[in-house]
Amino acid sequence: MGDSGGGGRGAGAAGSAPGAVRRNDLGQPIGPAVADWTGARAPSRTSIEGVSCRLEPLEVMRHAQALYDACAEDREGRLFTYLPYGPFESVEDYAAWMRGMCADPDLQPFAIVEAGDGRPVGVASYLRAAPAAGSIEVGHLCYAPALQRTRAATEAMFRMMARAFEEWGYRRYEWKCDALNGPSRAAATRLGFRYEGTFRSHLVTKGRNRDTAWYSIVAGEWPALRRAFEAWLAPGNFDGSGRQRQTLATWMPDSAGAPLVIDV
Repeated sequence: MGDSGGGGRGAGAAGSAPGAVRRNDLGQPIGPAVADWTGARAPSRTSIEGVSCRLEPLEVMRHAQALYDACAEDREGRLFTYLPYGPFESVEDYAAWMRGMCADPDLQPFAIVEAGDGRPVGVASYLRAAPAAGSIEVGHLCYAPALQRTRAATEAMFRMMARAFEEWGYRRYEWKCDALNGPSRAAATRLGFRYEGTFRSHLVTKGRNRDTAWYSIVAGEWPALRRAFEAWLAPGNFDGSGRQRQTLATWMPDSAGAPLVIDV
C-alpha cells in the first residue's frame, strides 16, 4: 500500500508534543511551530493491501450483494442503530445507498475484504479531508458480524491510519461517534484515539438528538501507535486458531486512549 512518503510535508512537527508552553512577546501562550508545512495530500481511492484483509474502493456491482448479505447476519439490525441510514429492507435499497456514498465527493469509501476468501465483510470511509489544515476523519464504519472482533477488523483501521499519516502526510486523524454508542467509543480508545470532548445537540439522526463524542490521533503520537499495531499483528501473537495471545493494550503507550488535557 505504500506506507511511506508523508514525512516531507512537516507532519512530524505537528501535534501536541509535551514541553514548556511557548509564549509570544506579549506573554500569551501560543502553539508549537510547524516548520515547512505545505499541507497534506488530497485523499485518493486506491486499494490498501494488508495481511488479513484488503480495502477496496467501494463499488456497487462488485460489493453490494455480498455486503448486504454479510450485514443481514445481524438479524436485529444493531449495526445501524447509531448510523444515519439503514437497516435496509432489500439489496436494491442497500445498492442505492452505496451509489450515494460512491458519488459523494467528501467521501472515499472502501469495502473491507477478507484476505482468505475475498469476501466483503465491512465498510469504512475517509471523510472531511482538509489538506491545508492536515486533518482527516475515518467514519461510516459498518462491520458485519463476520468481521467483528477479528484480526482483520483491527488491521483495516491500522492500514487506514498508516495511509493517512505516512502516505498523505496528515497531522490529525479523527473519529467521531454518537456519545451513546458505547462499542464505538470503546473501539476508539482501544485503537489509541484520545477523547477530546462532546458536542452537545450536534445532530439530529433518525429523528433523535445526537451528542457527538470527538476523538483523535495526531502525528506526534503515530510512531508509537504504529509499533503497537505491528507488535499485535505479528504472526507470533496469534495461536493456531487465530486467537490473540496478548491484547493490543499490551503494547500501547500509556497516553494512548487517555482523555486529552491541555494546560495553558
